[in-house]
Amino acid sequence: SDFKNIEFDSYMIPVKEMNMNNFRLLDVDNRIILPMNNQIRIMVTASDVIHSWTIPSLGVKIDANPGRLNQTNFFLNRPGIFYGQCSEICGANHSFMPIMIESISIKNFINES
Repeated sequence: SDFKNIEFDSYMIPVKEMNMNNFRLLDVDNRIILPMNNQIRIMVTASDVIHSWTIPSLGVKIDANPGRLNQTNFFLNRPGIFYGQCSEICGANHSFMPIMIESISIKNFINES
């Protein structure tokens, strides 16, 4: 069963608002926090054009198509922060669509809920 249904928006931090600890074009204002050592199911769609949700270090890539709901599973086996981007050329702002996942222990994940 689903522990939590998470739905959110996340946007790249503008260069003018960044500090020395941020990664240019990769840091977001609202990172997703997920538990490690658990199977994760993600469902994606798009409202405008084809996008592709990709986290290379986790081996995850799923296309997001308008009017269609796609899903995939992945497993986070270590704690950390994982970065990705849209990997389908989707328009003028294609290079400004970062993805950021933070993987934490299940104990900390439950306590944050």
